[in-house]
Amino acid sequence: METQNMLRDLTGRGGMKTFLLILVSLAFIGCAQFQHKLPETLPFMERAQTKTEGQVRVTVAVPSAEESEQIFGFPLARNNMQPVWLEVENNSDTTFFLYHIAMDPDIYSSGEVAWKFQSSLYSKGAQQNIYNLFRDNEIDWFFKPGSTSSGFVYTNLKMGTKAVLVRLFAEKNVREFAFFVEVPGLKADHHELDPYTLYSEKDFIDLDDDGLRQALEDLPCCMTNKDGSGKSDPLNIVVIGPVEEIWAAFINRGWDEAEIIYGASLGRTIASSLFGRRYRYSPMSALYFYGRPQDVGLQKARQTVDERNHLRLWLSPMRYEGMPVYVGQISRDIGVKLTTKSPTLTTHEVDPDVDEARDYLMQDLLESQKVAKFGFVEGVGKAEMKNPRYNLTDSPYWTDGWRVVFVFSEEVIALDEVEVFDWKRLYQKYE
Repeated sequence: METQNMLRDLTGRGGMKTFLLILVSLAFIGCAQFQHKLPETLPFMERAQTKTEGQVRVTVAVPSAEESEQIFGFPLARNNMQPVWLEVENNSDTTFFLYHIAMDPDIYSSGEVAWKFQSSLYSKGAQQNIYNLFRDNEIDWFFKPGSTSSGFVYTNLKMGTKAVLVRLFAEKNVREFAFFVEVPGLKADHHELDPYTLYSEKDFIDLDDDGLRQALEDLPCCMTNKDGSGKSDPLNIVVIGPVEEIWAAFINRGWDEAEIIYGASLGRTIASSLFGRRYRYSPMSALYFYGRPQDVGLQKARQTVDERNHLRLWLSPMRYEGMPVYVGQISRDIGVKLTTKSPTLTTHEVDPDVDEARDYLMQDLLESQKVAKFGFVEGVGKAEMKNPRYNLTDSPYWTDGWRVVFVFSEEVIALDEVEVFDWKRLYQKYE
């Protein structure tokens, strides 16, 4: 009866025209066309990186989310997809094959990408055009001698610095090319780090093994607040090495950069906490060392920002064998609690066994095969479970009082080749 009344209203008193428009619209559903061509110029190619090994040359470039949408006409980033442009120039006498999962273990096929953007609103021809768009622009997976091939590989979205490992293989012949590409769109805190504004040349202190140990043991135990009136979590990690190797090791192990605090990042953080959405780049509150907030924030988030491993790093004026020394802190967030000591009235609950997060990082970075040497120094001060210390938001913690020190290398270092500083041995804590 309600349907009859609706039809009567539509066809009566001039409603017939509206009714006919609806019928025409319905008739065209499923008949929408799709035509899209890639732009003639690809601005993201200005950020391309190239490496050569023997007679094989590989070039990689990664478009931002906005550039990706301009290229394909669809918002790939909203579906957690990120195209990586790849060119392989093979001037050798060997046919190489692309080992896709080295770039991403959960790589997308072109058909899978196309399916995300197909709809019953499109005609069959249009749906085929969408499939062809992604398939025709996908790179071939084999490279014959004397050939040059280029195209896209469809990977999972990674904002900030993206690690791209291109592995080419043939019988008893493997070539690997590792790239670390800055992808525009993430306002990471370390992008604002300029060591030349922090220290002058006369501020730098070059240290040998003994000098480094003494300098690290003389550091304050903990981070503090802005005015330096309170003590927060312990400064329990030190990372040393060429900057490009430090960040490469962290990125390879799945650490994400933290965004600076601004409107959009705060909104995403709140949504992640309330609705259980994963936000891998959540900002970190400012804690202080050397009189300034952290220079670098890195994290490994679980399903929400309430649970994550996270660390802060500060560039120090120390140098070890000419390499920069970063001092920092790592802890594991295990939930959220209410507190009057935060302007938001909430803060993260920290796993009180802060050494667990430190020791996890030790194993995690050793897996990167970029750690040439590591060891432990004192300086934090011991705090027992029965008599814990408290951070600025009254979360208790206990520790054996040691800092772990990593020295990174440009070379690949197998686990059984890693050297250990002759300072404190890990087994001493169990004796």
